Amino acid sequence: MLGLKTLPTLLVAALSALSSVAAGPIENRQSCQYTCGSVCYWAEDIQEAVAQGYGYYQDNQQVGSNDYPHSYNNYEGLPLLVSGPYQEFPILKTYKPYTGGSPGPDRVVFNTKGQFAAVVTHTGASGNDFVSCK
Repeated sequence: MLGLKTLPTLLVAALSALSSVAAGPIENRQSCQYTCGSVCYWAEDIQEAVAQGYGYYQDNQQVGSNDYPHSYNNYEGLPLLVSGPYQEFPILKTYKPYTGGSPGPDRVVFNTKGQFAAVVTHTGASGNDFVSCK
């Protein structure tokens, strides 16, 4: 049988083990895949935005006053990971999928096969241009 003096030690060990398990997913999520201005986007945020945009594209639907997704022509000559043609779709700093309303400055770019191409932003760009998120 354990004495009362052993209980605090066991409790500290149990809480320590629990916090390391609970911290795992949080630590992984804190690694930015891309940063647009001061907004950090994780891989899962980007994947969700591409999936949402590509789903609309496949269903031949558009949302918002700017009709997203829509063609992305890459007038700025930004580096893109896959070949086009391309579509752009908002990625929101709230990390919720875009369904209409203000699109904010950030976009995911994907091709018409649904392959991720880039994350771009109006933040720090001239006029209505885009710059690459890092």
